[in-house]
Amino acid sequence: MSRELRVLSPTAILGYGFPMKSFEEGMKRKPHVIAVDAGSTDPGPYYLGAGISFTDESAVKRDLEIMIKAARENGIPVIVGTAGGSGGEPHLQEVVEIVKSIGEDNGLSFKMAVIHAEIEKEYVINKLLDGKVKPLHPVPELTLEELEKTERIVGQMGLEPIIKALEEGAEVIIAGRAYDPTVFAALAVKDGFDAGLALHMGKILECASIAATPGSGSDCMFGYLGEDNFRLEPLNPIRKCTTLSVAAHTLYEKTNPYILPGPGGILDLQDTKFHQETDNIVKVTGSKFVPSDVYTVKLEGTKKVGYRTVSIAGTRDSIMISQIESIIQEVRDRVKDNFKNADYKYHLDFKVYGRDAVMGSLEPKKEITSHEIGIVIEAVADTQKIANTICSFARSTMLHYGYDGRISTAGNLAFPYSPSDFKAGEVYEFSIYHIVEVDDPYELFKIDYVNV
Repeated sequence: MSRELRVLSPTAILGYGFPMKSFEEGMKRKPHVIAVDAGSTDPGPYYLGAGISFTDESAVKRDLEIMIKAARENGIPVIVGTAGGSGGEPHLQEVVEIVKSIGEDNGLSFKMAVIHAEIEKEYVINKLLDGKVKPLHPVPELTLEELEKTERIVGQMGLEPIIKALEEGAEVIIAGRAYDPTVFAALAVKDGFDAGLALHMGKILECASIAATPGSGSDCMFGYLGEDNFRLEPLNPIRKCTTLSVAAHTLYEKTNPYILPGPGGILDLQDTKFHQETDNIVKVTGSKFVPSDVYTVKLEGTKKVGYRTVSIAGTRDSIMISQIESIIQEVRDRVKDNFKNADYKYHLDFKVYGRDAVMGSLEPKKEITSHEIGIVIEAVADTQKIANTICSFARSTMLHYGYDGRISTAGNLAFPYSPSDFKAGEVYEFSIYHIVEVDDPYELFKIDYVNV
């Protein structure tokens, strides 16, 4: 009889929630591990730079408490990757404290592995000087100047540190920044299952029921890994896995449909086949993992570029709407002229919803056809005070700007909020999005063990 390893993925991101009925259905199938991805770069660089999570602490605790209690009752591990949303040290410690409180609140005892992923700048400097840091297209080459501006750096760990924690008896694993599929594949690879199939299954499970139809980021998915295939099953009866939904999700966030690079190698999908096994279960075969000659780890780093102030407004004056492009340019020019002697360094932006705020220059429909538009005025500057000044002046200038054909003199804009301007605080950019050659897969990822 062929072996099978079963994985329960409760939700697309820890803290996004899941229906208890779906989770209970998953536990009925006797999983060998409960695994969840807890983060992403999708929300942008701010959360990594600021050291805070984009998910709510109470929501994360709710999800984790259900998972850990069920896992301890059944004697199986819980594995969390990219803890706290970005996987840096403050993010990791926040989740570690949540786990400790869950243990205390519920009278649970277990061995927890904490896998660190934040990297010292000095390490990256030495690797850069040795020529072992390379950009990920289309990112430019990393410079020492850019590296010096970087405030926080994390490395995206592969399977090996998580496997090591499992081998050393960890019952709950909280990992910093991790390659998304690893938390789902680590136990399987440790137990001798095919790495290509395990990682491909993890690629799907990391987003849970987003790979089903209708998709959801807040519902459970179950994976069955065999010797030469894996199967995927949504646990909510309103959802189905189809060959289309699973194959489409395989392409998610990838530039090449056949080659998916990751730590230590590539996932080769050139021979992958998708089979509709039942009405709601899809079987996948043929995926392969090809180790690389040199082990590389993806680095993510952020730098602070200033402070942001925004103002949200709207207009339904058809005359103003027809001239909005020239009005915005006139406002820009007025701001520049007013502060030309102040030596302010700032960035001023206008996002026009109803025109091209979503797609920008890629928007194919150039003509505004709506009866109203929304305008977001954004100022970014070296200090919050300067950002406030620029945003305030741009807002007041646009509010009272006298354009051709203007009828009302009371004001051009409607503001949904008072105050009209919002101090959004620090602004970060990704300054590092590169790969680094490492001597072994463990050197960046220290493991601590805690008896909870």
